[in-house]
Amino acid sequence: MHFLITAGPTREYLDPVRFISNPSSGRMGLAVARVALSRGHQVTLVIGPIQAKLPKATRIIQVQTAGQMAQACFKYFPRTDCLVMAAAVCDYRAVKRQVKKMKKRSTKMTLQLKPTMDILAELGRRKKRQLLIGFALETDNLRANALAKLKQKNLDYIVVNTPKSLASQHTKAAILSASDQPQPMRSLAKLTLARKIVALAEKHFAKSN
Repeated sequence: MHFLITAGPTREYLDPVRFISNPSSGRMGLAVARVALSRGHQVTLVIGPIQAKLPKATRIIQVQTAGQMAQACFKYFPRTDCLVMAAAVCDYRAVKRQVKKMKKRSTKMTLQLKPTMDILAELGRRKKRQLLIGFALETDNLRANALAKLKQKNLDYIVVNTPKSLASQHTKAAILSASDQPQPMRSLAKLTLARKIVALAEKHFAKSN
């Protein structure tokens, strides 16, 4: 199987030195990549700016912005069997990126932001034979919000988790689908969750072949 995996944060620059981002470490996506490789699968990893040792024997595309991540995903998606969208993509970017560094002022400043591309939703529209597994980091109404995202983005499965997962070796998560019985939220190591995700993909393709 060919896995296309995204990991880490993206950055949306306001000027040459300042940016909007989040504390994602990329550990979840990296764990999925390592497990898939250990199982003999081909892996393409699209990864944002992180400080981590990257897995060998895989195609790695390093990106900064949501737009760059989108272009990399669109390029490799047609030859993908399973997409695992574990990256924490910024939802907004500056309406206008300043060419020069913005000077500090003694008065308030208002930032104008606009939405970034919804990469997963676009890949859901392009889906043909691919298995799509997304992530939903939620602070409230976890299952309802995650299942709504699963439906809206044409996903097969969605992993719902909480902000405590960010920059941690562990997570509290559940893998949900539209057809399966609701799964309880469990605290587990990200490597354990990665094994469950890869096993789920293998089971899916074993049934379809």
